[in-house]
Formats: sequence, C-alpha cells, structure tokens
Amino acid sequence: MGSVACVIPAKDEVERIVATIDAVRKITGVDLIVVVDDGSTDGTAEAAERAGATVVRHPRNRGKAAAMETGAAAVAKLDAAPAPGAAAGSGGAAGAGAATQPRHLLFLDADLAESATGAEPLIEPVLSGRADMTIGTLPAQVRPDGSKPGGHGFVVRLARAGIEQATGWAPEQPLSGQRCLTRVALEAALPLAPGFGVEAALSIDLGRKGFRILEIPIDVRHRASGTDLRGQLHRARQYLHLRRALKARNALPSRGPSK
Repeated sequence: MGSVACVIPAKDEVERIVATIDAVRKITGVDLIVVVDDGSTDGTAEAAERAGATVVRHPRNRGKAAAMETGAAAVAKLDAAPAPGAAAGSGGAAGAGAATQPRHLLFLDADLAESATGAEPLIEPVLSGRADMTIGTLPAQVRPDGSKPGGHGFVVRLARAGIEQATGWAPEQPLSGQRCLTRVALEAALPLAPGFGVEAALSIDLGRKGFRILEIPIDVRHRASGTDLRGQLHRARQYLHLRRALKARNALPSRGPSK
C-alpha cells in the first residue's frame, strides 16, 4: 500500500522540533521525515539534523506553502533515487520510486512536540484508499497558562464559507495544517496557494476536482497564539493570505462569513 513521508515546515522552532521529530518517528507507516527549515535563525535546522531528520533549507523565509512544496519535492527525489547498491542496467531494484508507489505525504506543524504521535489516524484512510486527503480536527487548544487562545474565529468562518461556496462542503476546521494526502492529490493541487492560504486552497482545489476529503479527529496540541501584538499580526497575515487565495479561486463570499 506504500509508505508515508512526513514533511514538517519549520521556522524558528528549535525548542520543539526535536520532540516533534521523535514523536513522528513513532507513527506507524512513516519511514521518512523531512524538515524544511524556512529561513530559521535559531538553529532549527541543526537540531533537526541531529534528531535524524532529512533537512532541506530555505536561505530566507518563503512561507508555509513554499516549504510544503520544497518538502514534497525532496520526498519525490528520494523516491526516485536508485536503491543503495543497485547497479544501472542490472535488472535489480531500481530504487524506492521504481520498486514501489511514491510515498504518501503527511504534513505536520513543527510545534506539535510530543503530541505529534496523535496524528497517526490521518494515515490509514489514505493508505487504504478511502480518502485522497485527510484533515485533522483538533481538540480545543489552550495556552501554557491554561487560557484560551485569542482570535481566529473570523478567519475560520471566512475559510469555511469560501470552501462551502466553492465545493458545497463546509469543513469543521478549514485551516488545520495537519493533513495526509496521496502524491497524486498533491500534484493536482500544485502550485499551492502562497502562505497561510494554502490549507483552504487545498480543500477547494481538490474538492473541485473530485478528490475524496475526510476530516479525522486527532489529539494533537500546538502552540496557540495569544491576543498580544504578535498574535494579532499573525492573524492579520493569515486573513490577508486567505482572502487572496479565495479571490484567486472565485470563492470569496460576497457577503462575508456568517457568525
């Protein structure tokens, strides 16, 4: 049925990336972990390498979608590489890409730390052929001090309304970045929408093309943003990227998202 490569886009996640990699290594079916260091300045790439991940670096920050594409391309290159010891023209195994089907792709956020093992339920529906893409729905997130994260309601509603307008389907968590999909599905969605518009655009592009999408409850925890200036700026960028992606797909709700 093929195996799974986990692609982890990472930007300045030195404090969590090792724990995330160690947790992903425990997920059944994952036999390759690729970390895409997206212009980090804190030693994320070095920490990921020490933890045993395959690391690809962006010299400067290019955004989440670019990191996902880079990671998927790295997996494809490894899938197509000759197997160690295989001689050209020997008639033996030509390499991972030739001997088996391309790896499926599991995209996870870099800040999941030990909870990343909770993403395992995303894999089976894709491996068994029941879904072309699975999306993880997360439990309510809390900040380290026990408080609720700030914002995101308006952005989530806009994403849900845009996806529903484009496909007729209203996902529970349209912005979840925890996803598993087939190589065929990923290729059908390229090029990915820039930045934080990538998740909603993936659902629209694949939904319109008839790919099967399932939301799957998973128990993972990420670093929730707060109501401080940094959190507000993050949500503002997320909104702008999302709006741009929806507009490019003629999926921007004319009346805005409902409450």
